[in-house]
Amino acid sequence: MPQPSGSVIFDHHHASSARRARVGVTYGLFAYAAWGLVPIYFKAVAHVPAMEVLAHRIIWSVVLLTLLILVRRQGHAVRTALRSPRLCLTLAATTALIAVNWFVFIWAIAHDRVLEASLGYFINPLVSILLGFLFLKERLRAWQMVGLVLATIGVIARTVSLGELPIISLTLAGTFGLYGLLRKTAPVDSLVGLTIETLLLIPAAIAYVVFLACRGESSFVAGSLSTDVLLILAGVVTAVPLLWFTGAVRRVRLTTLGFLQYVAPTGNFILAVFVYREAFRIDQLVSFLFIWIALVIYTIDAARHRPRTAHRLDPIAE
Repeated sequence: MPQPSGSVIFDHHHASSARRARVGVTYGLFAYAAWGLVPIYFKAVAHVPAMEVLAHRIIWSVVLLTLLILVRRQGHAVRTALRSPRLCLTLAATTALIAVNWFVFIWAIAHDRVLEASLGYFINPLVSILLGFLFLKERLRAWQMVGLVLATIGVIARTVSLGELPIISLTLAGTFGLYGLLRKTAPVDSLVGLTIETLLLIPAAIAYVVFLACRGESSFVAGSLSTDVLLILAGVVTAVPLLWFTGAVRRVRLTTLGFLQYVAPTGNFILAVFVYREAFRIDQLVSFLFIWIALVIYTIDAARHRPRTAHRLDPIAE
């Protein structure tokens, strides 16, 4: 019986890797597009204290994720993951990072700091690229390095124009960059990992909601029906983009994710300036232009090299 030639196996492997990468990029685009529009939701619940919104994000995410686990019959995978001390330690770290990230973002939107939040997610790709260099030995081509330098100049210009360290921006960038790195290296399915993360947070979330109810300060049930519905929808708003993100982060390199992430802050930026009418000065425009030019350079360079590197796990970035 004739055996498949080495070239056939080689081509099949390359095609499979390319398909995996394309799926990862699609997941990433969906995730970042959703995060680009998410300020609309948090503006709608801005009358609810940030910590209470965070608690409901956790609770309703657990409900949704548990249903998905049951439907996909992955309960055994959750139990298996929980029996690994090393994996549990990693997921405990990602849990802490994502909780801080969620709270700061909710607070920023509620206090009309959408532009500063958007800057945080413009910085985030720089953090991802740096982490990729330091821990995953990822490299960039010459023009990609030019894009990185221009983006860095833009971030520095924004910091100078503020006259102070942009704490909100740096916190959002740092926590989510580290979250992406740890989730990329954690040997766990995206749904299972996210379910464990939210399960680790739910005792504190439930305790806080009960505490508010006992003090008569809860916005849930005691408030309007529309508020109740919006808080319940926090599970969908939270879990679905994160599932897309973790699906992407396991399939593509951090350098690719680093630049896909510009989709989300661009959406935030458009909402902040054109919908919510936040102040936007010339010095801010200059810093943002540096970042946008960096993205254009990186994208063009990646497109030029795509045919040559299509056999790699990630056909967009080397």
